[in-house]
Amino acid sequence: MGAEAGGDEPSDAVNHGRLGVGMCIALVIGNMVGSGVFLLPGPLAPLGWNSVYGWLLTIGGSLCVAYVLARLARDMAGGCGPVTYAHAAFGPAAGFTIGWSYWISVWVANATLAVGAVSNLSILFPRLASAPGLPAVAAVVPIWVLTLINCLGVRRAGGVQSITTILKLVPLAGAILVGAWLLLSGRATLPAASVQPVTTGAIGMAATLTLFPLLGFESALVAGDRIENPKRTIPRATLYGTAITGLIYLFACSAVTLLLPEKAVTQSNAPFALFFGTFVHPALAPVIALFVVIAALGALNGYVLLQGELLLSLARERMLPAWFDRENRFGTPQRAHIVSSTLASAVVLANYTRGLADLFEFMVLVTTSVSIIFYLAGMLASFRLLRVGRIAPSRGFEAIAVVGFVYSAWTFYGAGIEASVWSLAMTAAGLPIYLFMRLSRSAAVPELQPGG
Repeated sequence: MGAEAGGDEPSDAVNHGRLGVGMCIALVIGNMVGSGVFLLPGPLAPLGWNSVYGWLLTIGGSLCVAYVLARLARDMAGGCGPVTYAHAAFGPAAGFTIGWSYWISVWVANATLAVGAVSNLSILFPRLASAPGLPAVAAVVPIWVLTLINCLGVRRAGGVQSITTILKLVPLAGAILVGAWLLLSGRATLPAASVQPVTTGAIGMAATLTLFPLLGFESALVAGDRIENPKRTIPRATLYGTAITGLIYLFACSAVTLLLPEKAVTQSNAPFALFFGTFVHPALAPVIALFVVIAALGALNGYVLLQGELLLSLARERMLPAWFDRENRFGTPQRAHIVSSTLASAVVLANYTRGLADLFEFMVLVTTSVSIIFYLAGMLASFRLLRVGRIAPSRGFEAIAVVGFVYSAWTFYGAGIEASVWSLAMTAAGLPIYLFMRLSRSAAVPELQPGG
C-alpha cells in the first residue's frame, strides 16, 4: 500500500474513500428516490384523501426508526449498521444474520432497480419490452457499469450519486410547483373528502403502499466506514434525508393523485408523465420517463456502494471468508462488488421469461420485507444497548424506539405472507455459512496455541 501511495502523497484509498456531508445526504435521498415513487399514484388514487394521511403515517413512522438508528450511529460511530448494532446488542450470530439478510435485500434491490430502469426506458425504445430476452440483458448492463464506477472509488460513486439525485428530484419538484400553480390560479380544485371516506383501513392500506419509496433512509449507516466524521455526519444525513424526501413525496404524489381524475391515474402506466402531459404539455411525457430512468439508475448506484460494504464488514468480523476482506488500490471491496452484482444479474437473467411488471412487483415485495428485518433488529438493539449503557439515554428516546418497533412490526405484517416467508427463508439460508465459519475458527484455535 505504501508503494502505491507514492511516499508522502495520500493513498488512493484515502482520496477515493470518504463521503462528506453533501454526498452522504445525496446517498440517503438518492437511495430513497428510485422508480417506485413515480408509479405510486396509480394504486393510491382510489384511496383519495386517505393517501395523504397514509403518507403522514409512513413519514412519521420512518422518522421514528431513522431517529433511533441515527442515535445508534452517533454513539457507535463507524462500522456497518446492520452488522454492528445487532452484533453489539445480541452477539455475533445476530450481527451475521441481520447483516446477511440486509445484504440480500440490497442486491435484490439492485436487480429490481435495473428492471425498473429498463421498464421505463422501454417507453422511449419499445423494442426493449418486445424482443425476447432483451429486457433482461439490457437490465444487466447498468448493474455492471455502476459496479465498475464503484470499484474506481467511493468518491467517484458519490459524485454520480450527487448528480443523479439532483436530476431525479426535477419531476418531483416540478409536480409540486405545477400543483401549487393549478390550485392558486383556480385551474384545478382538490376533491372533497366525501368522495372517498377517510377510514382506518384505507389509511393503513395507503401507509403500506407508501413504505417502499421510503426504504433506503438507513443507507448512511451501512456505509459508516466510508464517511467523514461519521459520529456527526451520519445522524444528520439520515434525519435530514428522511424528512426532506418524505415531504417531497407527500406533496408531489398528492398533487398527481388528487388533481387528476381517479380513473385516468389508476389506468396509467406513467402517472407523472400523464400529469405533466395533461396540465403542461403532451410532449413532456417521454421526458419524464427519462427522468424516471435516471432516478432508478441513481438509486442503483447507491445500493451498489452498500452491497460491497456489507460483505466487507462481515468478512472483517470473521463471519465470512477472508477472501472478501480485500480492497483494491482505490480502497473499495472489489471482490464483494463482483460477487453481489453477479447474483443480482443472475436473478434478472433467471427470470427473463417473466414480464417486466411481474418481475418488478415480486422483487419489490421481497426487498421491502427483508429491509424491515433490519429496522426491527435496530429497535430491539437500541433497547438492549440502552440497558447496558452502550448508548446514552435521553428524554423520550425509549418511547420513540417503541413507536419505531411497533411501526416496523406492522409494516412487516403489511408486506404480505408470501414476501415475509421469502425474506425469512433467505435470511435463514445464511446460517449454514455462519456455522461453517464458526467451526473453522474453533478448529484453527488449537493449531495456534502450541509453540506460543
